[in-house]
Amino acid sequence: MNPARRLATALALGCVVAAPIAGCGSTGGTDAVAPAPANPDKPATGTLRVFTYEDTTAPDLMAPFEKQNPGLTVQTASFGSDEEAAAKLAGGFQADVVESCLDEMQPLTEQGLLRPLDPAGVPEWGNLAFTEAPGVTENGKTWVVPLSAGPQGLIVNAEKVKDVPHSWKALFDPAYAGEVSLEGDYELPAIAEAALAMGIKEPMRLSKAQLEEVSAFLDEHRSQFRSLWEADSDLVNLFKSGEIVLSDGGPGVAARMVEAGIPVEWIAPEEGPLSWVCGLSITANSQNVEAAYRLINWQASPRAQAIRADNGYVVTNPKAMPLVAPADKATADPATIAGAIPESRRPNEREWVHVFQEFQAQ
Repeated sequence: MNPARRLATALALGCVVAAPIAGCGSTGGTDAVAPAPANPDKPATGTLRVFTYEDTTAPDLMAPFEKQNPGLTVQTASFGSDEEAAAKLAGGFQADVVESCLDEMQPLTEQGLLRPLDPAGVPEWGNLAFTEAPGVTENGKTWVVPLSAGPQGLIVNAEKVKDVPHSWKALFDPAYAGEVSLEGDYELPAIAEAALAMGIKEPMRLSKAQLEEVSAFLDEHRSQFRSLWEADSDLVNLFKSGEIVLSDGGPGVAARMVEAGIPVEWIAPEEGPLSWVCGLSITANSQNVEAAYRLINWQASPRAQAIRADNGYVVTNPKAMPLVAPADKATADPATIAGAIPESRRPNEREWVHVFQEFQAQ
């Protein structure tokens, strides 16, 4: 998952951290299931070391947790990708909790850096979206609790496009040639969206033959796209200037455009929107498992999820919706991820990168 899609600016870390977290040096690890706490509501004590994207430990999200656990010292550090996190953890960087995103967490699991957790230790588990998404549980072991998500669908200028399209096929419709943009800083969305437009039902599991077909389809339609956008600001400016009338994108950026007076509409395609999915995992060498569960349970709670909503995210716990501010309800609504296709690990990821690089180079 491209971290820019998380609305976060991550810090580059070696053994340098955002707070005085424990230094480098391995203490060993285990692949045994982290035991569920006897009382998940009991305040945690000791030290909890948290390694995540920067927004997951934002002050408004962590201050209530720290107030609930006055005897707990929380140390935080941030990263730019799970690949970076895996490299640092493998090198001896110490953490109890790490953020895992379904489309990029493979290095964490393959290197044995995570400890399976017990869903019974997460009271809100049954209310959360994406608990059955690929990568959450594999071979009977649960690796991550899904806590944040961001759908990707269609953004349409509703004034200029009268028959608003409800399919990924619209991105490739010659009727909009030269007035379309496509996300261009990460290979997954463009390839998955093209696959869905072609009628492929499982875009995260493309065979070699299917990927070749998608590559040819993208190459054939390269002139369709006026530009490949890389940041939300790029997309806003393209719509504002009238250069494009249609693009892929999330409801958050669409809401920003509406607030700025740009007449756009966000649409969940009938084939299903895509959605990045991230959550928290317990590390293999966690020294404070009870505190790790405590943090996970706070972030899964309706109150914490409502704070996420205020920061522009879709809630993964629908019980948070009554707590969400009226101005944020539209972008927070879990209905936007109903039927969403979670962005998950691709077996042939390197081939995806190669296909997209060739598309970009045209």
